[in-house]
Formats: sequence, structure tokens, C-alpha cells
Amino acid sequence: MKSISEFKMTINGQAVGTKDVLPVVNPATEEVITYVPNANENDLNAAVKAAKEAFPEWAAKRIEERSEFLSKLADAISVNREELGTLLTLEMGRPRAAAISEIDGACYWLREVAKQRLKREVLEETENHRVERYHTPLGVVGAIVPWNFPFALSIWKIAPALLTGNTIVVKPSPYTPLTALKIGEIASELLPPGVLNVVSGGDDLGRWLTEHPDVNKISFTGSSATGKKVMQSAARNLKRVTLELGGNDAAIVLPDADPKKVAKSLFWAAFRNSAQICVATKRMYVHEDIYDEVLAELVAYAEQVKVGDGMDPTTDMGPVQNKMQYEKVIGLIEDTKKIGARIVTGGHIEDKPGYFIPVTIVDNPPEDSRVVVEEAFGPVLPVLKYRDYEDVIARVNNTNYGLGGSVWGEDLELATAIADRLETGTVWINEVGVISPHYPFGGHKESGLGIEHSLDGLAEYTNSKTIMVNKKKNR
Repeated sequence: MKSISEFKMTINGQAVGTKDVLPVVNPATEEVITYVPNANENDLNAAVKAAKEAFPEWAAKRIEERSEFLSKLADAISVNREELGTLLTLEMGRPRAAAISEIDGACYWLREVAKQRLKREVLEETENHRVERYHTPLGVVGAIVPWNFPFALSIWKIAPALLTGNTIVVKPSPYTPLTALKIGEIASELLPPGVLNVVSGGDDLGRWLTEHPDVNKISFTGSSATGKKVMQSAARNLKRVTLELGGNDAAIVLPDADPKKVAKSLFWAAFRNSAQICVATKRMYVHEDIYDEVLAELVAYAEQVKVGDGMDPTTDMGPVQNKMQYEKVIGLIEDTKKIGARIVTGGHIEDKPGYFIPVTIVDNPPEDSRVVVEEAFGPVLPVLKYRDYEDVIARVNNTNYGLGGSVWGEDLELATAIADRLETGTVWINEVGVISPHYPFGGHKESGLGIEHSLDGLAEYTNSKTIMVNKKKNR
């Protein structure tokens, strides 16, 4: 583990420390594993200034040059994958094999985004008139990254921002800053100074970034409540915003699904990364004809899953990442007990170090109970019974969220018809959580604003510019 002095911010290509520092806690032990810089407003201003000054030269480079930088960054990250995987497990809690997978996935993401191109479009071409559409970079991008996938989500913002000619200031979560700071360190040896800056700090740092007059766009991933505040701050100078916010995703299991075949997939749809995924299944609606069997299969599988320290190679699920979220999830469990809903597995919190919560499954709680209505973002799943399709579609759509959802069954025509009526940005059929740099991703309702990934997401880091030419000679 690095010492305090070795974890530095990257500002204008330089390693920068601060007198004030923040502790980083291992969620599996509740021990402080290291400290990181706690940036003040002057540090943030320096990072934005560096990004603004680096922008003209970076934007002027040919896109092939910027693409090559992304590929080189992927190569350098790959060289450091073992250290990064360990850092990610220690700060986030995820089992180390899954942490390494996140690092490898981010490298793939960088290389794939590096291949993408927003082409100039000729909208009209006649003897007398020509109309073309271009994409131009915005300037300085502020990226605010959450704690649940701190490495991958940093790369998801860095890659499109830099490819399209912007410069960037990345602010990781104060809970999980280590791997993002490492990205800055690695990039400082490859990129021109100021192109990629990484600053660590608390909640004030996020506010300073969103309010900063020289930041032209904010890309934020986090809760809907905080997303609304980001949007308010961005309105001060009409910043562009992309907001990927919370979800209360539902899975609908059709009566022709085979409980034994789908149970494992349904389980990990809900509990992967200890259920700390925006598109995790957080409500599961199962047709009454197979409800009891599906519930029994889920419980049987859950009882085989080991919850423990991510550094233990036998661990399947790690802890909840931080104390605040841990207490929120415990509150949902206590409320579930209070209303008399039946917990069929889990629900008991052991008195030991670490933010460990066992897989907790609730049998058909009331539709208006907290465990159904609220986004748990932790390993608690309500399984609910339905009889007819109109009823379940209405219940699934009765939420302010609209990020994702899934439908499971053998009748693909029926599954697709139901998927078409769900009020979400993405619906998966017989799978869940499949995300690619080439597939558009975004939320409906209060689950977000704008699109990430694909050429649509790439375009969100640009301005659209139309140039019209009157080819007639002046008379």
C-alpha cells in the first residue's frame, strides 16, 4: 500500500499534495488504509485553469492522435492491472477477481471508444447550396464519479471527453479515490499537461466544480437527489450536463420461465457487486404460477453465496462500501421487520467489523413498503407476486425512476411486447446489465438526463455546428 505522501492529485501534469487529507476506509475491516489529498477551492481552480489552457492545443490535434493517446493509456493501465485491482478491492470491497475484471473492462472500453468517430454530415448538396453538420468540442469537462464502480466510471467519462477534443477534471468519490488518483498518475506520463486532471476531496469540491464558470460540461453519475443539485449549479452558466442517476429497476419473470434455469441469473441480476449497481434488479415480480418455486430457488442459491472480505479468494460478495449506505440498508431491513413482512433469508446483521450485510430476500411485501419503493443500493431484494400482465406493467411503471428493467421467459414475442411498455431507458430480455461502449445508455424520468456511450453519447461531449454555403456568385 502506498504511503500518505505517494497518493497525490494530478494537476497540470504534476503530482500535487495538500496539507489537509482525507482517510480512506477499507469497508471490509473499517480500518483506515491510507490518506489522500483534500483539495481546497484554490486546488480546484488550478486544475480547471490547467484544463482550460491545455484545451486549444488538445482540440487542434487530429482525432487520430487523440485516439492513439487513449490506446496508450489503455496499455499503461493494463501494465498496472494487478496493483489497480488490489487498490480497488481495498477501497471498494469488491472481490479481487471482479476488481481485476473492472480494470480489464476499462482497458477494453478505452480501446473501443478510441475507434469511434463522429463524422461530418452533408445535409444538403445542390448546384447552389451546401449544408454540413460538424461536431466541435465543448472545452473543459468536469467529471464526478461515484463509489460503486470508481475505476470504470472514471474511464467512461475520460474516454469520450478526450477523444472529442475536450480536456477534463475528474473528481472521484471521497470514499473511493485511490484508483482514480492512480489514473491521473499514469496519464501524466502520456498526455500533455492539463489535458487530464484528477482532484480528490469532499462534497464541497463537487459543488465548486459544478459551479465553476470555466467548466463547460458536467458528467455526473450518482443519486437523483444530488443530480438535481448538479443541474441547479450547472444552470448558472448553462453548462451542458449528462446525468446518470438512480434506478429502482424491476425484473418481470413470466410464467413460462424455468425456475431452476433462471434462478442463478436472477440472483446475480439483483446482487452483483453487493447490489450496488444503478441497473441492479431492485424489485422482482414473479408470476403466481411459478412464484413459490422461483422464491425457493433464489433462497437455495443465496445460501451458497459467501459474503466476506474481497481479498479472500473464496468470497463471492463483499461488504457495502461505506457506513452511510450500510446504515441506510439496515434501516430498510428494520422497517421490513417492523411492518411484518416475511424475510426468507438473511436479515440478521452480525456484530463484527466491516459493513457486511447478508443476502436478504423479502417475500411479497406490500407494494407501498419502503423496501419496494426505495432504491436499496444494497443486498436486499423484495420478490413480489403478480397475476396478469396489465397489473404488473402498471406496478413496475409506478415509480419516479426509469433507468432499466428486464423481462425473463421463453415467449420472446410476449417478453418484447412487455418490454416495449416499460418506462425505462434500457430493457433487457433474459439478461441484465449488459452495457457496451457501442450501445446507448440513459435514464427516463428522474433516472437521468442525456445519453452515455455509443455515438449518441460521444456527441454529448460536443456542440453541433451547421455551416451553410451559398455557392451562387454574387450578382
